[in-house]
This record gives sequence, C-alpha cells and structure tokens, in this order.
Amino acid sequence: MECKNEQGCCHEERVGMPLFATIGHEIPDVEVDAYHNDEIKKIKLSDYRGKWLILFFYPADFTFVCPTELEEMAENYETIQKLGGEVLSVSTDTVFVHKAWHDTSEAIKKIKFPMLADTCRELCEMFGTYIPEEGLSLRGTFVVDPDGILRIVEVNDNSVGRNAKELVRKLQAAKFVREHGGNVCPASWEPGDDTLKPGLDLVGKI
Repeated sequence: MECKNEQGCCHEERVGMPLFATIGHEIPDVEVDAYHNDEIKKIKLSDYRGKWLILFFYPADFTFVCPTELEEMAENYETIQKLGGEVLSVSTDTVFVHKAWHDTSEAIKKIKFPMLADTCRELCEMFGTYIPEEGLSLRGTFVVDPDGILRIVEVNDNSVGRNAKELVRKLQAAKFVREHGGNVCPASWEPGDDTLKPGLDLVGKI
C-alpha cells in the first residue's frame, strides 16, 4: 500500500516493521536516488546486506562544517571498506546539487561513496534526524550490521562536527563483538586491547 506526503513522495506502508530505526532492530528498507561515480542511480538499503553499513547524515551541500566531515570520511573510506563496511552520505539536497558540489569542491571530489538525495525526507524522518522548521538533517551517524540491525547511533547539533577516526574505532569494536560472541569492549578499546567477558566473577572487580 502506498501513500503520498505533502511533497508528493511515495511511501510504502511497511507492515510489521518499526516506523523509526532503533538500536537492536532491523532497519526498514528504503530506495533513494544517489549520485555516485558521475551517475544518478537508485540505491536500496537492503543492497548492503552482508556488509557493515554507515549512514552519514549531514545538513546541506555547499556549507561549512559539512565538507570538512565528508572529506575526512572520504579519507577513511578505504579503511572502512577493508573492515567490510560501506558508507552512504545523506542530505536533503537533490542529486544535481550533489553533482555540482562534487564537481566544484576539492574536498568533495575525494568522495567515492554514494551521496544519497533524501529529497522526500523519508530517511531523515525514519532515523530521527529531520529538522522540520529548517528542511535539513542533523549530523547523524548510524552503523548497521551485516544482518541489517542498527548497532551504533551518534547525533550531533549541527554546530558540532564529527570524528571519522573515532567512527572507525567504533566500527572495529562492533565488528569484534559480532565476531567474538560474549565479549564486550571497554572504554576507548582499540584492536589488540583486552576485552571483557561479562559474568558474576567480574562484579565489583572492575
């Protein structure tokens, strides 16, 4: 069943699926236009099952903090791919604005991952980053595991930029926990550091 919002965008009614993305639950599937490798294409979130997926929401193209964040993400993209991950950046701009920004900004020219055009605000609303009075998204980062389950959420005020290296560290921790069931990562864990195995023998001893 489909309906249309005030922008005329179609939304499918997803029976039995959560309206909003929440940690520990499967994210709903959505198809969005994207600018990628000088092409406009359709991308579904389900296309990335089997990989770690990072959804990187930001307010708008041709702004100030956004290019610094996206450039840093571009510089860490190869590392993320080596960890079995993929990146999708998301804003409410059109694919044509994405192309224009990519063609003119030295920072954005470094981007090799798809730039999603959430012009109907469906993704922003689903992940809780949409600012209705501005028509823009907050700075939101969402890490989804290979089964489509949301594992990590970070949402900032738009005046505060994020740290791509810290995001890589969080991805490494989430990946380790998935691959080593029963273990958890303590504060500031880095690959190679000791982890913890929760149990009564640890109570009061940490």
